[in-house]
Amino acid sequence: MSLFTSYLKPQLSLTNRMVMAPMTRSRTSQPGNIPNEMMATYYAQRASTGLIISEATQISDDSQGYSFTPGVYTPEQIAGWQKVTAAVHKAGGTIFNQLWHVGRVSHPVFQAGAAPMAPSAIKPTDTQVWVVDEAHPEGKMVDCPTPREMDQVDIDRVVADFAQAAKNSIDAGFDGVENHGGNGYLVDQFLRTNSNHRTDAYGGSPFKRIQFLADIVTAVSRKIGSDKIGVRLAPFVTFKDMGCPEIVDTILLAAEHLEQQGIAYIHLSEADWDDAPQIPEDFRIKLRQVFGGTIIVAGRYDVERASAVIDKGYADLVAFGRSFIANPDLPYRLQHNLPLADFDKGPLFGGGAAGYIDYPAVER
Repeated sequence: MSLFTSYLKPQLSLTNRMVMAPMTRSRTSQPGNIPNEMMATYYAQRASTGLIISEATQISDDSQGYSFTPGVYTPEQIAGWQKVTAAVHKAGGTIFNQLWHVGRVSHPVFQAGAAPMAPSAIKPTDTQVWVVDEAHPEGKMVDCPTPREMDQVDIDRVVADFAQAAKNSIDAGFDGVENHGGNGYLVDQFLRTNSNHRTDAYGGSPFKRIQFLADIVTAVSRKIGSDKIGVRLAPFVTFKDMGCPEIVDTILLAAEHLEQQGIAYIHLSEADWDDAPQIPEDFRIKLRQVFGGTIIVAGRYDVERASAVIDKGYADLVAFGRSFIANPDLPYRLQHNLPLADFDKGPLFGGGAAGYIDYPAVER
């Protein structure tokens, strides 16, 4: 099955099987973390992909972990995102908003001076966030402190925040939302034994550790419908101090539950560094057995590997990340075997148009 054929399902109708993966670029307008016209241009330039998943977006004023990342909880942010979605739709694209709460991967500068919240009060080792403030006007990576353990009031409020952010996203013109459940952020922290030492309804067994994710998906479904929901999971990604011997079985249990909830897709985030562990084939087989909906995979795929994983039935769509930075017309380049441009690492996070919207498409 070609990566460049259309994908037609009740929940997703896409012109091709390529996905633009979520990538933090920190280009919002300040104050207020507001999406802007430059961001609208950036996403519209890349709208030839089947599906765009936006950069991770805060659901509340205390869910942030990095400077200049966007939110979707104020009227100004919603209005800013409306510019983005209108531009993408005008260019013929489809776009979902990735919603996140970073949990312990944060800093008091984003928490009005308080400690970040997490399932348990466990400080992550070797974990830093990018902060721009008076002390670091050019931006600096700073260590994450020990978080405070969430109580039931906190949990209920965050679940409600996810649901409201999903509704706000639909109001902003998004075609759906992706709940971020991977890469060491709050939902992932609940899923793993090393970051979740709770003994209540949200910890102590795999069934309990998936409850927070289940509550979020249920609440979001009530607001926008399960057919507009994706969930990102990352069982083999262990950075941000997220090694857990039970995570694979826990993720498969979560996938089985997500199948019952009828969501649109699972987005499998795979490790993408040079010596990253390979995803075992038996995991892919088991995931497909328990989840019959759309599966997206992401992790340094090329056309050959993408076609193979689709042909084997392990995935339906394949996400590309870094290659989209300097190649706004990536689907065309890959389909016609054209050279790919390299991106400048300097302006990846923060800044202006340079290294963001000034990468040209190839002449046709």
